[in-house]
Amino acid sequence: MDFNMKKLASDAGIFFTRAVQFTEEKFGQAEKTELDAQFENLLARADSTKNWTEKILRQTEVLLQPNPSARVEEFLYEKLDRKVPSRVTNGELLAQYMAEAASELGPTTPYGKTLIKVAEAEKRLGAAERDFIHTASINFLTPLRTFLEGDWKTISKERRLLHNRRLDLDACKARLKKAKAAEAKATTVPDFQETRPRNYILSASASALWNDEADKAEQELRVAQTEFDRQAEVTRLLLEGISSTHVNHLRCLHEFVESQTTYYAQCYRHMLDLQKQLGRFPGTFVGTTEPAAPPLSSTSPTTAAATMPVGPSVAGLAPPGEAALCLEEVAPPASGTRKARVLYDYEAADSSELALLADELITVYSLPGMDPDWLIGERGNKKGKVPVTYLELLS
Repeated sequence: MDFNMKKLASDAGIFFTRAVQFTEEKFGQAEKTELDAQFENLLARADSTKNWTEKILRQTEVLLQPNPSARVEEFLYEKLDRKVPSRVTNGELLAQYMAEAASELGPTTPYGKTLIKVAEAEKRLGAAERDFIHTASINFLTPLRTFLEGDWKTISKERRLLHNRRLDLDACKARLKKAKAAEAKATTVPDFQETRPRNYILSASASALWNDEADKAEQELRVAQTEFDRQAEVTRLLLEGISSTHVNHLRCLHEFVESQTTYYAQCYRHMLDLQKQLGRFPGTFVGTTEPAAPPLSSTSPTTAAATMPVGPSVAGLAPPGEAALCLEEVAPPASGTRKARVLYDYEAADSSELALLADELITVYSLPGMDPDWLIGERGNKKGKVPVTYLELLS
């Protein structure tokens, strides 16, 4: 019990001494030991690394999970060391709603068929997003979080310890300075005419006391200087390790970019497949007759995404031999023609297609061997292929 009380009193004394030294420094009443310029640069570099790592980490979390409530839930699961439950992505949820809508509105109607096809594509997009989030979390977020929760906490602890050692050192310097000033004042020879002989004894005694105090302060200063130098070296080594942290984060950044590239390439392929299923082949831009774009395998994902066409190619829509068919020579069947209302504007990709305007009425019919996603449309003396998804068939 006595030992604990002595230690408590000693710790309280050290804390009080540091508080006094810190306060006097703030008011400019005490000298402060300055660190060298290189050490200050290392400190500034470490602080900058920590601040930007936090910002990059937080914004990447927002990118991967835009829902703040879901991020808070995942954070709580991680703090409780529990497995984060699997969450349905937005694409997968949209696919579910589209599939249910198609089932209720009629899976055999053009709208229902399209809903089913888009739902399947959205489901694949959602699965690709899930894989991307998982990969990015492991390869990018985890190393950043490990640095902030591990290495940086160690650096911060050693920096606080260095700050305390520096306060102890400066307090010892101030104490030694005061002891030497008092010793010099005590050793001053008093005037015999104004001082009694008894005061010589008191003066000599005070001088000896201040001399002992100065010796003790010098010894404490040497100990404080040694501890400060040792702690400064430990902190310097940790701060120099920030360079290794940058190298590690650079590798993680490359892996993040790689996973993101893979994700967007998968999304592009899925949407390209959906275009083909909906009868909108890449090959010509809307309103132009440029030749078909290069196949996907011969272009990088970035180039392919930048040049992805939005119009259909008739050559890919028709069965073999139908592309060369002259529509002007085709006569409508005696029966099977129907009226159809155009739902959206459609610009013909070439001369074999018929341009459409929303809400107009046209006559449509099918020919043997035609792609079921396309019909022959007539408006006056104009005739051409029209996509079924742009039409509402009337009785």
